[in-house]
Amino acid sequence: MSSERMEFNADARGLKFAVVVARFNAAITEKLLEGAREALSSARASDVDVFRVPGAFELPLAALHVSEDYDAVIALGAVIRGETPHFEYVATAAANGLQKVALETGTPVAFGVLTTDTLAQAEERAGGSHGNKGYDAAMTAIEMARFQADY
Repeated sequence: MSSERMEFNADARGLKFAVVVARFNAAITEKLLEGAREALSSARASDVDVFRVPGAFELPLAALHVSEDYDAVIALGAVIRGETPHFEYVATAAANGLQKVALETGTPVAFGVLTTDTLAQAEERAGGSHGNKGYDAAMTAIEMARFQADY
């Protein structure tokens, strides 16, 4: 288990952000969204739109659809392992799909999709003892959007 906490250089003024949020596991994803909103607010972002999709599998298509209109996309979801291989398929599709969107469009896509073995682990990472990965994803999006704007 990593306890590393990243430091971010976050100035979101003048940047436009899309947040795509999976509704599946909403008790977790809404907490991730709260964390993302907190990060964006603290970095003085004023142009933020939120889009909801059914689940993590749908995040890449939503990110692709909005990517050309935003400086960065923040993808938030929670995939929790069950009793079947479904977890691996959804987690892999979401991760690979979101990375593909970023590489093909040139728009930063921050990966705020939790992939955990248990609900408790997801709760720990959505505002619990392991912080809020929605916050971290938003800070990553801000930093990458600023990087692209500056270079």
